[in-house]
Amino acid sequence: MPIAHPAASVTLDGFELRVLHLPLVSPFTTSFGTETVREVIVARALADGAEGWGEIVTQQAPLYSSEYTQGAWDVATRFFIPALLAERSLAPERVAAVLEPFVGHRMAKAGLELAVLDAALRTEGRSFASYAGAVVDRVPSGVSVGIQRNPAALVDAVRGYLDEGYVRIKIKIKPGRDIDDTAAVREAFGSIPLQVDANSAYTLADADTLAALDRFDLLLIEQPLQEDDLVDHATLAAGLATPVCLDESITSRKAASDALALGSAAIVNIKAGRVGGYLEAIAIHDLCRDAGVPVWCGGMLETGIGRAANAALAALPGFTLPGDVSAADRFYTRDVVTEPAVLDDGHVRVPTGPGLGVDIDADALDAFTVEKAVIRA
Repeated sequence: MPIAHPAASVTLDGFELRVLHLPLVSPFTTSFGTETVREVIVARALADGAEGWGEIVTQQAPLYSSEYTQGAWDVATRFFIPALLAERSLAPERVAAVLEPFVGHRMAKAGLELAVLDAALRTEGRSFASYAGAVVDRVPSGVSVGIQRNPAALVDAVRGYLDEGYVRIKIKIKPGRDIDDTAAVREAFGSIPLQVDANSAYTLADADTLAALDRFDLLLIEQPLQEDDLVDHATLAAGLATPVCLDESITSRKAASDALALGSAAIVNIKAGRVGGYLEAIAIHDLCRDAGVPVWCGGMLETGIGRAANAALAALPGFTLPGDVSAADRFYTRDVVTEPAVLDDGHVRVPTGPGLGVDIDADALDAFTVEKAVIRA
């Protein structure tokens, strides 16, 4: 259903974009590569004497998706921001419509939409959580554990996160690092809530290997096949006892609807950046809730800006599985907000202040900035 109480329009004076390089606490390895530094774009909307913040969650290279930092920077500065500034007075709910003629680049669209939405809600003194329809004030926190050097190292890493209080463990897998890794975690920790994430590393030819994961009583197997393989996912899902969850395949409400109609997914991971914005993410949540399909909030190693928005999103009623809204110190020794997310009894608090409910640490932002541009109306 649409947002019950839309945000007021704001007069846009300009945008500031920054590329940040944030060192990770430890290398993060998935089937598509290893990150030691998180490269991300932060967007600041200047409007009505206020400001709003958003995060463009692209990575340095087009490995997780076709989007990447310099591509997002180019399309945002050359096309998206001029189109938004041409509107001058703009309601956040209209950002997607203004940018709709431009094909793709959903992460760039999402970051700019969030910045406008944050500015509008700060002007009103309304929280994003209230605007989105959050029903709880804290959300259960799961953690995503990258591929380690061997199963023993993985068990050590998982033990550390369980000791910190995380309520669900997700481990990354790829061919050759799947059965033994999962078996080691399950044997070490018994019946903990456990799921695996393949990041599209398999094909239908690997169906027997994926079926072998059934014996580990997993919550789900996430995105086993390529993102455009909806039919193959449906074929695979029919032969597995473990529920199939889609991530990269869910690029819009339409894609989610198609996946559910085909039987390609029993669970959906919602990432606002991947689907083009938090308003589209809310629409996907509504679709899945009405269909009785569980959803959870995925992560893209966000800074405190995107993490605050994710916490609010995960507080909607259809998010019935713990997501990847972890504490900031899971990835960063220093965040760009003054009060980074922390883990409290396995949960992360949903910010309640105006807009995203977080304040920017200007010194940290400057310290991590490697490129900056200001585009004015």
